[in-house]
Amino acid sequence: MIIIGEKINGSIPSVAKAIAAKDGDSIRRLAEKQSQAGAAFIDVCASVPGEEELEVLAWLIGLVQEVSDVPISIDSPNAAHCVQAIPLCKKPGLINSVSGEGDKIRQVFPVIADTPWQCIALLCDDTGIPKTVEKRLAVFDTLMQQAAAYKIAPKRLYIDPLVEMLCTAEDGIALVTQTVKALREQYEDIHIVGAASNISFNLPARKYVNQGFIILAMQAGMDSAILDPLNKDIQGLIYATEALLGQDDFCIEYIGAFREGRFGS
Repeated sequence: MIIIGEKINGSIPSVAKAIAAKDGDSIRRLAEKQSQAGAAFIDVCASVPGEEELEVLAWLIGLVQEVSDVPISIDSPNAAHCVQAIPLCKKPGLINSVSGEGDKIRQVFPVIADTPWQCIALLCDDTGIPKTVEKRLAVFDTLMQQAAAYKIAPKRLYIDPLVEMLCTAEDGIALVTQTVKALREQYEDIHIVGAASNISFNLPARKYVNQGFIILAMQAGMDSAILDPLNKDIQGLIYATEALLGQDDFCIEYIGAFREGRFGS
């Protein structure tokens, strides 16, 4: 499982407080801890008003890179800001994100086309969030056509099938898992990602819902997730699920991660 560390996000109250106070030490500590916990990318999201966002992104990215060489995931709903933040990164990372909305793809894909940068793509467009598997796959087909036009290989894309709140879903996570399975059938090497904590919004004891979601999503074919890498329960669950799915020969990764203290008591 490719883990995108979610802890440096201005929507988290403690991080918002650190941003407001210009508390760089707190941000550095979060970056160090997520790196040590095995995050493949460190997501950096300012979550501040638009006119301040680029400045705050630059500050956060600089702090992270002072203490970590893990690639940055530039996280903003503003595609132009994502593009403008690329030169701030010392190595290629991940754009989070584009979608079929507006001209986001046309802003990002030409810039990353001839680079190693990777990109998260959401399966929504100007009509909103599709309510059926078929409509989400239609957005996906359009997205892949545009990626092909810029010669962006499927393995550089992280497709987000859109994880919505369980408490408002009529069919549990069937829509997500069926979309994931269909994506995986079409492309073996494309990445499929989800924001794991989205599933449990407005529910009590959220960790149990998040953990159940991770197991079912991985079984369907999801290979990456935006989550808290410091959560040892989630880490242990991921390693165990990979072993159970036959993705960890002789449980070598599971045993190694346990010995390193990534999960367990």
